[in-house]
Amino acid sequence: MSADGKIAGCDRTQVTISSEEDKTRAKNLRRKYDAILVGVGTVVADDPHLTLKDLDYDTNPVRIVLDPHGRTPDDAQVLDERAPTIMVTLEDCEREWDCEETIRAGKDEIDLPAVLEELAEEMGIENILVEGGGRTIAHFFKEGLVDRYTVFVGGLIIGGSDAPTPCDGDGWVADGGVRMHLVSAEVLGNGALLTFEPTR
Repeated sequence: MSADGKIAGCDRTQVTISSEEDKTRAKNLRRKYDAILVGVGTVVADDPHLTLKDLDYDTNPVRIVLDPHGRTPDDAQVLDERAPTIMVTLEDCEREWDCEETIRAGKDEIDLPAVLEELAEEMGIENILVEGGGRTIAHFFKEGLVDRYTVFVGGLIIGGSDAPTPCDGDGWVADGGVRMHLVSAEVLGNGALLTFEPTR
């Protein structure tokens, strides 16, 4: 995120925040996980492929997209042949994609505990790197499903209006916040990498 706490422009325009050192760290981190997860907002705004270029279909982490209402376009890069993809929707979403698997869980919002249980028991996915965006990360925190939170704070101010706008929303505020303790802090290029673990 930027030094003023943002991950993109107000209109979701991508902004380069990470240093080259942090980009290398993130690529190496992806190798350690069974799956990489994002929300549909990230897919629609950024069209990421969520793969490592030097790995093939069988060795890339599984890609998981939380898409409650089926908004992911058929030509999105997360649905290409570079890695297996699992789409996660609400129970009443009838949308189908050409992908490895579609999980339907939850009536009003995606039932994350049920999804993670199915991923572990049926597909052997036991650790997931949640890359965002903000709404998706908040959902995992609300359900108490975060083991470690790592954020790179870049030397950049994105700015924006203080007045509420449609893209600002109310954000997510837990009662009393989510208490975490700092595990490590490291300077990476023109920024800092902070790693926290929730206080259980």
